Amino acid sequence: MHRSLVVIGVAVAALVSGCAGGDSPQEQTTSSSPAEAKAPSAALPPEPEPANEEPCPYLDGEFVAQTNGQRVGSVKTSTDEPHPACFFYRPDGDTQLTVRVYVGEADVAKALVDAAAPVATSNPTAQPTGWEGGYESGDDGAVYAVSKEGTAVIVTTNQQQSVKARTVAIEAISSLGI
Repeated sequence: MHRSLVVIGVAVAALVSGCAGGDSPQEQTTSSSPAEAKAPSAALPPEPEPANEEPCPYLDGEFVAQTNGQRVGSVKTSTDEPHPACFFYRPDGDTQLTVRVYVGEADVAKALVDAAAPVATSNPTAQPTGWEGGYESGDDGAVYAVSKEGTAVIVTTNQQQSVKARTVAIEAISSLGI
């Protein structure tokens, strides 16, 4: 959404400058640079994909089952480093919960959180202490996404109660020591 606003802002600035006539190129650059400064400086990494059927190294399947309220049929992990994404499935094979952990650049971590729980539409959160992000619920489930410095943790669940996703995110952060 922010990219759309940036593009619209730059287009409006160009249109206004063009209509006013006589603006120098320097004035046009100055009027659009604040909007451009909000654009992410790095591309977002691709969504993680389940690759290996194995336990999540930082979340116990029984904890996820109790927290999310559904039995865990299987668990898969991605090949992401240093922490794989974990995919928890119901016994019928449908995904019930995913956890993504990103470690890298701070602006990318914040952009991943904003993509998962957009600032414009989600409820703000600062849990656990020192982490910031958002959460929201919908018909398909809930998301809880937070970042701190260059780390992001994003939890999605098929349950509509965001407290379930928050509880899992806090446990993952604690277990990883991040």
